[in-house]
Amino acid sequence: MEQLELKNLYDGFRDAPTIKAYAKLIEEDAKKLQSPINIMEVCGGHTHTIMKYGLLQLLPKNIKFIHGPGCPVCIIPKERIDHAYILSMQEDVILVTLGDMIKVPGSKGSLQDARSRGADVRFVYSPFDCLKIARQNPTKKIIFFAIGFETTTPMSAALLDSVIKEGIYNIFFHINHVRVPEVMRELIKSRDVHVDSYNNKIDAFLGPSHVSVISGSKIYEEFPRDYNRPVVVSGFEPVDVMQAISMSVKQFVEGRCELETQYKRVVTYDGNLKAQELIDTYFEQRELFKWRGLGNIPKSGLKLKPEFEAYDAEVIYKDVLPLGEIEDHKLCICGDILRGMANPPECTLFGTACKPSSPIGSCMVSSEGACSAYYKYGNLL
Repeated sequence: MEQLELKNLYDGFRDAPTIKAYAKLIEEDAKKLQSPINIMEVCGGHTHTIMKYGLLQLLPKNIKFIHGPGCPVCIIPKERIDHAYILSMQEDVILVTLGDMIKVPGSKGSLQDARSRGADVRFVYSPFDCLKIARQNPTKKIIFFAIGFETTTPMSAALLDSVIKEGIYNIFFHINHVRVPEVMRELIKSRDVHVDSYNNKIDAFLGPSHVSVISGSKIYEEFPRDYNRPVVVSGFEPVDVMQAISMSVKQFVEGRCELETQYKRVVTYDGNLKAQELIDTYFEQRELFKWRGLGNIPKSGLKLKPEFEAYDAEVIYKDVLPLGEIEDHKLCICGDILRGMANPPECTLFGTACKPSSPIGSCMVSSEGACSAYYKYGNLL
């Protein structure tokens, strides 16, 4: 029997003839459109696929993409980054986070800067690495700076579950998990005049697939029902994205407005009920959470429930964590990019002062950021 290799699992979803066939199908359907359509891909993973595989060049001119705020590192405001920096500088603290956060600049510097100044900052691939670090450093306080959408939230909840059950006393949490539906709603029904002025340009959404694996496609039902915006939940490979675009265009041609799932091989309507139960056990929604470039969005962020405050770094270190607002760099337009109001090349800093080696804005730092995608694959435009 032939040995199965990793590439066997994705080769078919990167097949050039299949991609071109979908491009042809989209082109034919696009001729029937009464007006151009603008599709927002919410997730940064989709943005990178679109750029890496040159999908923009395969689409007719009456179908355009708006790059949304679905990069979990990019949306973290400077205030929260400063929290991580300050916590890392506290006595006997080891601050642990995911790799992309290391270089994101706050007003005091990045976590990489903090490490160069003596702080013990470590990046991990799994939150459960905190358990090993805690056991190896029993006299230290391990603070996990948790970020991400619904995709990574269950891992933070599972870590806390293990911490409690195993009686580990030196692991604490700074929670920055956010939710997708609330920000999608903000983009089409915003209290912010700048976002609201752009409402009519978002005609449809590509729903992020990994989020949907956890939460289920049901979380997007309100958008076609209440806001007349169809949603197609799409996988991340180029064939996935092209098929999802085709499904979106066909809805407009046929006069439909529905929730559909392209990524049926993984996404279900109800999602992962066990993961949802774990999240609901330990987390509750914040009244407000500030998103970079979007401001304070109601109910869009999570925090630990009051009964778990003993593990909450925001509560334990509240006396040293500032609450004031911090402005971004005056020339940085990450906020406009995250709102879908601008593309990276429109920024005067892009590719000059702001590069992956010397990022100014968070969209350039993260591997999922739109600026990073344009910088890496912009020669394909």
